[in-house]
Amino acid sequence: MKILAIGDVVSNPGLKTVSHLLRCVKKETGAAFTIVNGENASGVGITPKQADSIFAAGADLITLGNHSYRKQNIVPYLEDNRYIIRPANLAPQSPGEGFGIYETSAGWRVLVFELIGRCDMQYGPDNPFLRADRILREQEGRYDVALCEMHASATSEKLAMGYYLDGRVSAVYGTHTHVPTADARVNPKGTGYITDIGMTGPKWSVLGVRAEQSIAMFRGDLTSRFEPAEGVCVMQGVLFDIDENTGRCRSVERIEKEHTPEA
Repeated sequence: MKILAIGDVVSNPGLKTVSHLLRCVKKETGAAFTIVNGENASGVGITPKQADSIFAAGADLITLGNHSYRKQNIVPYLEDNRYIIRPANLAPQSPGEGFGIYETSAGWRVLVFELIGRCDMQYGPDNPFLRADRILREQEGRYDVALCEMHASATSEKLAMGYYLDGRVSAVYGTHTHVPTADARVNPKGTGYITDIGMTGPKWSVLGVRAEQSIAMFRGDLTSRFEPAEGVCVMQGVLFDIDENTGRCRSVERIEKEHTPEA
């Protein structure tokens, strides 16, 4: 079983890019299930219309993150659609769900759960490690393979989760920092891992934002509202090849494709 995870879709350029490229990449890779992080589709947050466009592009599941509720009109959508999830370790009264079990066309049951980190996120979620334990314990026997998305700033926290879940899930991958890392691998007990899968959006940018605006912020200059950069875009992600019988990951392959959206 091959499972494709696509990095944070950033603003309109990212939406156009995933719409143009995703179905082709799914066909090329033979992906049986595709997960797309969409929490930055509006720059910060996502609207129902933007979520619909990501599903129309070929996503089977949308994950969110620390900007899950920045667009309030997504709240009813989260309650009505089980194919979009937010971090599972948010407060229990938070709208939406943090995990789900989804069936592929071949009949395999895939458990996907998302966790948000606590290091330097200016956030107060529950302990992600203990939440992972609870999900796996409560869902035992209901799925064939499991994947964990770790939406976090600190590489150390993501790495720790990768080792913590090694041999217990098929794959752990990181999102949020928008910069792909060079550590795609299979951990010693058979779990596929990468610290960050990157983003989908403008290539010549700072995390999707016009570089000059980001530089001005770091210089301490007065800045205007961030705008997405123009020009060529990239769709970055990772492909996990998983043995359906054992749940062990055979290989982890980084994905990166370029596209120049029309104006």
